[in-house]
Amino acid sequence: MAGDGLTRTRFAPSPTGLLHLGHAFAALTAARLADPGEFLLRIEDIDRDRCRAAFEAAIFQDLRWLGLDWPVPVMRQSERMPAYAQSLAGLDAMGLLYPCGCRRGDIRAALSAPQEGASVMGPDGLVYPGTCRGRRMAEAGPEDAIRLNADRALAVTGALAFMDKGLRHELSTESFISGIGDVILARRGWGTSYHLAVTVDDAAQGITLVTRGADLFEATWIHVLLQQLLELPTPSYWHHILIRDDEGRRLAKRDDARSLRELRDAGATPSKIRQMIGFDNSTSAPSRTAV
Repeated sequence: MAGDGLTRTRFAPSPTGLLHLGHAFAALTAARLADPGEFLLRIEDIDRDRCRAAFEAAIFQDLRWLGLDWPVPVMRQSERMPAYAQSLAGLDAMGLLYPCGCRRGDIRAALSAPQEGASVMGPDGLVYPGTCRGRRMAEAGPEDAIRLNADRALAVTGALAFMDKGLRHELSTESFISGIGDVILARRGWGTSYHLAVTVDDAAQGITLVTRGADLFEATWIHVLLQQLLELPTPSYWHHILIRDDEGRRLAKRDDARSLRELRDAGATPSKIRQMIGFDNSTSAPSRTAV
């Protein structure tokens, strides 16, 4: 698959709610930028508490209604735990992981201490202050998360770089978003995390162009770091703008953003959806890109 010269993109929703206009824009962007290559669908269902079969079925129905098609069967992250465990084991062998028992309240309290200075926000929220960094993996228990020692990891990889095709130039560590912190690579009860799973899966599927919202730009640096550590290929990226509501807020499932199903039931057509999100069918690439 990889190395066949095709542009290969993916749309990777989580079945934790119904798709909305923001998802439509992301999926259509990925499909258009793949043409004439290959557009893949991946189901990111590692959050067992929130994922539902009904939402997964709705994803397939909504995307088919929009006119999208993809190879089957689709990849499901819930079926790939051995691959994630193998990657974690490799990082552990490099001495880059440690267990962490801190909860969000513990992190907030540590960052509010005078010696810690001002709180810094990273791609996963408050940047972890390294409270558990001295612990060894041999001490890990079932209630621990597993974190990556970012300083040690960057010492291994050296300079990082990736190509952002939306901006049409390469980005290097000179523009690295400072303070990503020691991100979680395996959450309690999950066996993995978004950052690890998406990195491993993009490589497994031979993705050559990752299309994603601009809100995930900082997370891209984490994925490029993991790619280098795990000796995986680094794809190109395209960070597109986010579709927002009338008050300028990013659409989100948790905020009950109006779903595609609701719009369809109200009489909207696929063409109307494209019009609503400013997706110009006459162009060969999405007209909206931003970081």
